[in-house]
Amino acid sequence: MTRRLPLPTLLSFALVAFTLECDNEVEHWAPHRTTHYGPSAEAEAGPWAVSMVMWFNCLRFVPEEGVVIREVERLARTRTNWDGMRPWGYVYFEPDPGDKRSKPPQSALVVRATAKGRKAQEVWREVLVAVEDRWRERFDGGAIDELRRALVAVANQFEVPLPDCMPILKYGLLGEGPKAARSARSEKDLTGLCLPALLARVLLAFALEFERESDVSLAICANVLQVLRDEGTAIRDLPILSGVSKEAIAMALGFLAKRGYVSVLTERRVKKVIPGPAGVQARENGERWLGAIEGRWGKRYGADTIEALKKALERIAGDGTSEGSPLFAGLDPWPEGWRARMPKPTTLPHYPMVLHRGGYPDGS
Repeated sequence: MTRRLPLPTLLSFALVAFTLECDNEVEHWAPHRTTHYGPSAEAEAGPWAVSMVMWFNCLRFVPEEGVVIREVERLARTRTNWDGMRPWGYVYFEPDPGDKRSKPPQSALVVRATAKGRKAQEVWREVLVAVEDRWRERFDGGAIDELRRALVAVANQFEVPLPDCMPILKYGLLGEGPKAARSARSEKDLTGLCLPALLARVLLAFALEFERESDVSLAICANVLQVLRDEGTAIRDLPILSGVSKEAIAMALGFLAKRGYVSVLTERRVKKVIPGPAGVQARENGERWLGAIEGRWGKRYGADTIEALKKALERIAGDGTSEGSPLFAGLDPWPEGWRARMPKPTTLPHYPMVLHRGGYPDGS
């Protein structure tokens, strides 16, 4: 019998695919620019392209009249990359007229969307609805309805409301839950949440539980340790094997090598990474904890509920590869998009690598 994939892996496949599809549409609908590929055809002065997470953790909560920065973080239940969103062209800061301090902290400043930021807000609102409607047509509405019901059944049982997106990963590529001050329970019915928000909440809850027990983040375990061969793996092959960017791989390997989980050496001018005893143990522990937490969730949230969720995800995600996953049917980028100039991925990440670089789910 084929071994079933872990629940967080299936959640990641679905969330990453939805995100990439939305990102491609936003870049098609709105002017933008990139570091390596320049501006889109319509606007040399467009904002720097960012991913869906930056809508959920920032732009979504910036009204036309402006808002104090700390209020955005309270509403989003997670932090954003203000040092990016401002120079990238989406927002600007002003002093709060009611704050008489000579030099108030950044958290007390008022943030407002630029004209480019307001355009991005309009596009993101439309794209999220359009892509979810497209998924209902592609997978038939019943499959998406089943998935939504299963996600709501789990997420409605969480004691603390979580953000509607995966947080920007901290050092060690660790996840981050909402701070205690933001944790008052405020929601009971989550049926109105969009599909990626539901996927993110359930996946983040699993990751936070995993990382309370593991010395290595779920992002590193799932995307790096799990693909390493004991005899060594060429570093240049890791982006293809994992589905995440070389920059994200470099961050993960730096963490692992510094702590003795892996060693990096050069053989015949090829850099290879080899897991040491600690790395092998961390990989085995990770596999064991994935199963243990999934079993724990069955007891906590209902075995039938978790089984329904896995079946719904398996139906649309398959094995997460370009050959075995229906999700890839929606991942061809528009010709003008920057991903059209990149090698086509052969697998989706087993965990989103959301970095400060723009929030892309594969660490791009």
